[in-house]
Amino acid sequence: MLTVLAGCGRGDTAVGVPVDPAVARTVAGPVRGTVADDHRYFAGIPYAAPPVGPLRWQSPAPTPGWTQLRDATRPGPRCVQDTSTDPDPRATSEDCLTLNVWTPPPADELRPVMVWIHGGGFFNGSGDIYNARRMVSRGGIVVVNINYRLGALGYLAHPALGDNGDVGNYGLADQQAALRWVRDNIAGFGGDPDKVTIAGESAGGMSVCDHLVAPGSAGLFRAAIIQSAPCQAQYDLPTAQMASEAYAAEIGCGETAVAAQCLRSLPADKLQKGLLYGRIGTERLGGPVTGTPALPVNPVVGMGEGRAARVPVMIGSNRDEFTLFAAIQHLHGRPMGPADYPGLLGEAFGRHADAVAQRYPIDRYGGSVPLAYSAAMTDGDFACVTELMADALAEDQPVYGYEFNDRNAPGPAPLREVPFPVGATHSLELRYLFDVGGAPQLDSAQQRLSDEMIDYWTRFVATGAPGSDWPEMGENASGKRISLQPNGNQIITDFGETHQCAFWAGLRG
Repeated sequence: MLTVLAGCGRGDTAVGVPVDPAVARTVAGPVRGTVADDHRYFAGIPYAAPPVGPLRWQSPAPTPGWTQLRDATRPGPRCVQDTSTDPDPRATSEDCLTLNVWTPPPADELRPVMVWIHGGGFFNGSGDIYNARRMVSRGGIVVVNINYRLGALGYLAHPALGDNGDVGNYGLADQQAALRWVRDNIAGFGGDPDKVTIAGESAGGMSVCDHLVAPGSAGLFRAAIIQSAPCQAQYDLPTAQMASEAYAAEIGCGETAVAAQCLRSLPADKLQKGLLYGRIGTERLGGPVTGTPALPVNPVVGMGEGRAARVPVMIGSNRDEFTLFAAIQHLHGRPMGPADYPGLLGEAFGRHADAVAQRYPIDRYGGSVPLAYSAAMTDGDFACVTELMADALAEDQPVYGYEFNDRNAPGPAPLREVPFPVGATHSLELRYLFDVGGAPQLDSAQQRLSDEMIDYWTRFVATGAPGSDWPEMGENASGKRISLQPNGNQIITDFGETHQCAFWAGLRG
């Protein structure tokens, strides 16, 4: 019970300190989590009805309420996903629309909130792998991490499924439902519904880009953090429809007249295979569909047209983004010798492959094809897209740019087995913000950088600015970014030159 019920509805502003700090109340009913000295944790809370049976490929429906105290000590299952290359043994389920809340001990004031959207290419991952204990206890914010529908269950755009506004974007609609849950319930956990920042990495960062231009997300957040997100790689409805029809035919539902009934009657395990209708270089992905009511415009185009939400934005990338993907390809046995370089570039850049080869010759990278290829992909699909978005956004709102540049960042064991350095590759900055496991401990300098990054991120969540030592981008800041390094962070102005962004702008035309 609470001395004053906080969070029973959006209009409640009173802050109540609970008699039992392990208990919080939601609109749907009370929940019991776990309590430690420096944080509280509420896990597996449903924010929408299970999207099963007739609710498969429908907009998320309200969760049924409950009257008894609901156990919230363990995360819910991961959403159905392709587990063929995923060593995670935890269960998956179609009934997966849950979230987890990390919150400081009860206090007399509401705390700023960060809603974290996990990555995974829109076909795998889950929110609960991001342990936010340090961010909550050190930064004094509330962190919510969410699950959302993935793969075919989240993004199938088959015409037979109907023409409702969420076609092809069910996973995006789930995220919006979770944001509405935060608006309506987070005060009961000590969070301030008027101070919500959305944040995510990779596919999660791409989702943040989508929310910046999606009509259904308007007003649900006041700031945004975009990490390592190739937000240009969103695909239009005709492309997604063609891929969705091919996917349906492959799993035995190719007859258009009965495709919807066939698809909805399949067991969930028949829909585990990822729906992949696009690519970043040689990497395949699916995800939200543009040119739809839910997402009318590609987010990068929308930013360039001034159609993004006017909120403070923190945006950045890692110095060596693509070496992770090159390492995965190497570990899967893909040849990457000099004779293979033209084919890699042709697959990634099509008619521009020769120009890219001249700009990124392998002898500049010690004769290493993986490093030359990764440099081109890092610059063309990550770093310079980040610069493009930052420049567009900075015309209308405060923007703070960064580059994570610990080139000795610890990674999981497989990355330490490849015959080339991966450096500050994709996803390795997450270890500095969350306890994600699977990597060696940080050394003392890296731990100091981790503390600094948590301070920057949580200060941005609290105030809309990361700190006085991190300049705002824009005309007066000359495009300044902060380079995050364990031997001392630096303000840099040569990001575009380092990543050859003028060259990539010329290719984009």
